[in-house]
Amino acid sequence: MLGLALFYVGAVLCLNGLWLLGKIGDNEIGIIDIFVGGITLLISLYLAFGPGADAASIKAAALTLLFTFTYFWVALNRKNGADGRGLGWFCLFVAITAVPVTIQTLQGATTTWDVWFGLCWAAWGVLWLLFFILLVGQKPIAKFVGALTVVEGVLTGWIPGYMLLNGMMK
Repeated sequence: MLGLALFYVGAVLCLNGLWLLGKIGDNEIGIIDIFVGGITLLISLYLAFGPGADAASIKAAALTLLFTFTYFWVALNRKNGADGRGLGWFCLFVAITAVPVTIQTLQGATTTWDVWFGLCWAAWGVLWLLFFILLVGQKPIAKFVGALTVVEGVLTGWIPGYMLLNGMMK
């Protein structure tokens, strides 16, 4: 399921980055956020409540829901015209949460994939922190954040997700 999730996380990050760069309109971006939020919600529910649920899968579900909630909130804000400060504060919560997740993932890493995944958490944490700065701090960094979001979408989602789906990584 990780390949499926990462593939579409890559898509939503790339498109949200393009949206921040002004390449996609406000009324249109919500579609991908709802779609990917739905995918990650279903995966999280299965991980938390499915037949193989255990402490590790419940933790994975909780962490995946950080993405899910972010995507749904972006979509809702595009429809209700909110200024994004609430989402920004949630992004700070997620960025802070990403710090111990990154450390734990890297400390427990035994494979190249584990190290890569720990570095992804670090990259995602930085991105969520930048969303906090953009939305709550009202700093003029949208173009930078948009470009970084596209890059992270490709490197932390789309490519590894595609590789996992095709059995090129395990």
